[in-house]
Amino acid sequence: MNKNYLFLAILMIILAGGLLILPERTNYTQINPEDLLWDIIQPSRYVTTDQVAKMLIEQDPTLELIDVRCAKEYNKFALPNAINIPLDSILSPNYSDYLGIEDMNAVFYCNDDILADQAWVIAKRMNISRIYIMKGGLNCWIKTIIQPTPPPETASGDEFDQYDFRKGASMYFTGASISAPKSDSKSQVTIKRKKKTTATAGGC
Repeated sequence: MNKNYLFLAILMIILAGGLLILPERTNYTQINPEDLLWDIIQPSRYVTTDQVAKMLIEQDPTLELIDVRCAKEYNKFALPNAINIPLDSILSPNYSDYLGIEDMNAVFYCNDDILADQAWVIAKRMNISRIYIMKGGLNCWIKTIIQPTPPPETASGDEFDQYDFRKGASMYFTGASISAPKSDSKSQVTIKRKKKTTATAGGC
């Protein structure tokens, strides 16, 4: 087993064990520790920034973005339609309606992976399914979606296709003007902004 995965798994188990001493916990069926450990080491619990961007552009109705940073950071910048549930409020009964929604895929994110990882473990320990982490967080979002880097000339066709998608996504999310398509095979992207939804006004 990869040593990094093993270290992360041990860390997540310790964090999950800490839930036992938190006050005012709501009753839930806890996942078996062995199952939790297995789920922690699965790369399938992560989604990429490209996948999130595609779901947002296509307005995927099953996507639920959950920003686990504090309200101050969320109010400065957040992904479109994301709700704010700070990590220290993730177990609060006030926000239980936002977790475990049938047919919804909840994607946790923060600036990197740390807080989102902890939120994922807490939710998984509560036996909530269809939960994911946006790999790399907002730092990766800026690097890959908002300011994508052109691939080298020796890159594969798939890498150039990915870069083309990221350029289009950057235009979509920043509101930059998009030139008319050279052929009728592509249609111009329409920018449609929606207000952010705040689930809580928690602090840093």
